[in-house]
Amino acid sequence: MIKEKISQAISILNEEDVDMWMIFGRESGTIPDPAADLVVGVHYTWHSAFMIFKDGDTVAIVGSLDAAELEKKGYYKRIIPYVGGIKEKLIEVLNEKNPSKIAVNYSEDDIMADGLTHGMYLYLKKILSDTPYFERFVKSEKIVSKLRGRKSPTEIERIKHAISETEKIFDEVTKFLKPGITERDVWEFVLDIVDKKGYETAWEREMCPSVFTGEPTEGEAHTGPTHKKVEKGDVLNIDFGLKINGYCSDLQRTWYILRDDEEDAPKIVKKGFKAVVDAIELAAKAIRPGMCGWEVDKIARDHIVSQGFDEFPHGLGHQVGRSPHDGATLLCPRWERYGNLPYLKIEEGQVFTLEPRVRIKGYGTATVEDIIVVTKNGGKFLSSFQRELWLIK
Repeated sequence: MIKEKISQAISILNEEDVDMWMIFGRESGTIPDPAADLVVGVHYTWHSAFMIFKDGDTVAIVGSLDAAELEKKGYYKRIIPYVGGIKEKLIEVLNEKNPSKIAVNYSEDDIMADGLTHGMYLYLKKILSDTPYFERFVKSEKIVSKLRGRKSPTEIERIKHAISETEKIFDEVTKFLKPGITERDVWEFVLDIVDKKGYETAWEREMCPSVFTGEPTEGEAHTGPTHKKVEKGDVLNIDFGLKINGYCSDLQRTWYILRDDEEDAPKIVKKGFKAVVDAIELAAKAIRPGMCGWEVDKIARDHIVSQGFDEFPHGLGHQVGRSPHDGATLLCPRWERYGNLPYLKIEEGQVFTLEPRVRIKGYGTATVEDIIVVTKNGGKFLSSFQRELWLIK
């Protein structure tokens, strides 16, 4: 997979007319660069430079004790170890290649392209002060965005596997749910399955799964499960994902807990759930390469509002891959907090969640989160889209 992504990075450098992309850092076990898991594939301790050139060359300059593991992996054509310091070796390679544009990982908007710490930025400025190279730095945003976003067939298969295993756990949850248990009971039930299967949650266990029953309390989606009991007449939703073989799922599902005299959910609950489902359908059908993320978000957002519900307080969807929030292009409104991300162009092969939500007063929150891959003809579902509200007697 690392070799596959390095090859893809070389193609992207040529596309963007950038001579070189460099991941520069230290102590990756403490402060990992988000892009390193794509094209580095090992931990590094001392100042390290991983350089990919548009001419196809690849060079890694690492502390001498880190070199052996990198040699074993065979990801880089040249591995240059050092003992005293990285400056001399780094300048030698830069002088040899003389790149006119050097992409490094800093960004105001995309966290996945913001892996160069301020300290390492200042260190590079210091050691390259007598050379022309620091002045040739450019942001790596477009490179990282394309590299993370353009999922290979292998990556798609890994995401689909994580989705499939997540959906199996949701099936078990449906059998487990009943009035009287708590949100935390559901959380513990899910994590017990995760542990028995030897899997990893896609994000921190304290909030994976997130479980919400009935009228929302403070924090809503970004809080962990509480001791609040599941009651008859509640809408219950769960946000959950797995990380398997380095790739993630991120799905949400909604249930309704029937009252004793009910055979179906109340009309307002069904209306709210249908508004969510229809918004997802509309967005999936409309999405195309070349659109901006805000345009797709607007389609779903306008539909929710047209059905008489408040607009959801977040973006419609984010990319999924090695991380549940895989960076760069978002399907989101043109709000200040999203910076330039709503205006980035959608590309074929990107994998997105679609996750509108509806607050149904007196019952809770209906939300469905499914995953699509962008094709020339629209969004293709990788998950089993929840089109029907799940009922618990």
